[in-house]
Amino acid sequence: MIERADRTRRRGQAVVDMGAARFVAALLTYCAFAVYLYQPHFRSFDKWQYLLAVNALLASAGCYLLSRRWVAGFLESLLAGAVYGFGPFTLGLAKFHPTAGLLVAALPWLFCPAAFGPRGKWRLLRVPLAALPFLAIFLFFKLSARFGLYPIPIRLKLLPSDLVGLLAPLIAAKRKTTLIGFYHAPIAPLIMGISIFLAPLKLLATGGIGQRLKSTAALTTRRFGIMAIFAGATALSFCDSYLQISPLIFFAISMLVCSILAGAGMQGLVSAGPADRKWILFAAIVMGVLAIVSLLLATKYFQTFLGLGNGYAVLFVHAGKMYVLCAIALAIFFFTARAKLRVMPIRLALLCAPIAIDFFLSARDIVDKTM
Repeated sequence: MIERADRTRRRGQAVVDMGAARFVAALLTYCAFAVYLYQPHFRSFDKWQYLLAVNALLASAGCYLLSRRWVAGFLESLLAGAVYGFGPFTLGLAKFHPTAGLLVAALPWLFCPAAFGPRGKWRLLRVPLAALPFLAIFLFFKLSARFGLYPIPIRLKLLPSDLVGLLAPLIAAKRKTTLIGFYHAPIAPLIMGISIFLAPLKLLATGGIGQRLKSTAALTTRRFGIMAIFAGATALSFCDSYLQISPLIFFAISMLVCSILAGAGMQGLVSAGPADRKWILFAAIVMGVLAIVSLLLATKYFQTFLGLGNGYAVLFVHAGKMYVLCAIALAIFFFTARAKLRVMPIRLALLCAPIAIDFFLSARDIVDKTM
């Protein structure tokens, strides 16, 4: 018994050490990418603007850590952190005071007590703990107003016209509108992540054995909690300002949820089997449609008078290329899943390549346009 307990303890310590090593590796990766993005602008930075790189690093690391609650793979959690910390929304906050980005960076850390917190008979304490980020937003704006600091316009909220930027962030950056979207390649794992997230709800709705299983019911209840947080934050971001809080800041919580779903979706794509091929096919079709739409819009802008729309056309061509690469990768995933071949290393390579290219090109473009 003593030997078994000792082996269990050592195994648990090894898991903790591996988790810590992976977190350090993720932190170093995010740090290197932050330097890559902001290093060309360091010479023109004032003392506050250096906080922009720190914000991106902290936001990514926090989302990475939070995603480990639901995402097992290292690269998948790395993607989740990158989508949040280096996504268009977070990078786009550079046009405001850097402390606004610091608040966004703190949000995933504030969700960690609820995600990793009390269990068993104390699990209901997670409900008030989940309100910590909302409380932090309230206190942040109250303290900022007290010291005469308004890091982000109080009346700034999302408009329906801003939703175009969800699928075309580079166009939104060029038009100097609010950045709320995703890069092109992560949309594929996001679609898969949403399908994984909604799967227990479908089981509960269709009835049968899934409805009778207590574990499925409990899982569905937790899903409803996450949906409530997402829906509430998204609704608040479209509402008018109240309590001197900028509605736009609430959309960071929505982006956080989507980032983790993208990480979970990447994990699902890599390990998908024959039963999942319909979702892979659906994601491939969506990416193909987006590619066609982007290239058609590029053609339209190339035909504008005196080439006035060439700048937008080039961006649409870039978007179309990214969507095509992802559609091809998903098509390969579909046929390998249909043939019952997982070949996970090949899937990871096919998925990581367009995502990495997209991040390096698109993130740099957004930083250059917002600085």
